Amino acid sequence: MSGEKNLEKLLKTMKPELQIGEYVFCVIADFTQINGKDIILVFKEKEGNTIIIKKELADSLQLDYCFIASWITLTVHSSLEAVGLTAAFSNALSQEGISCNVVAAFYHDHIFVNIKDTDKAMEILNRFSN
Repeated sequence: MSGEKNLEKLLKTMKPELQIGEYVFCVIADFTQINGKDIILVFKEKEGNTIIIKKELADSLQLDYCFIASWITLTVHSSLEAVGLTAAFSNALSQEGISCNVVAAFYHDHIFVNIKDTDKAMEILNRFSN
């Protein structure tokens, strides 16, 4: 199951879906303080391990963060080899002054935007399929 590669089809059928909650990016050294089931993403960088988790969990663990995000999933099954999808939606968001942090997973693309930009980002993303 390789996913869709056609950019026009991807844009028309991406159907953004807002995930419930507030999410934050944190850096941790010790994974023993957190249940792996609670981690949305782990990315190992040379400076440290970045994780994305729910804000309330970060608060309960007293983890530092500086960006509170909404998580939007593009529900179309996009191929990891698709060309132009990220550029199209990130350009549309940037034209409205909205920063986006993108995670491309096997089935879907996931976009993290500032919590204050959630409604506008959803409006912009939904325009592609209208």
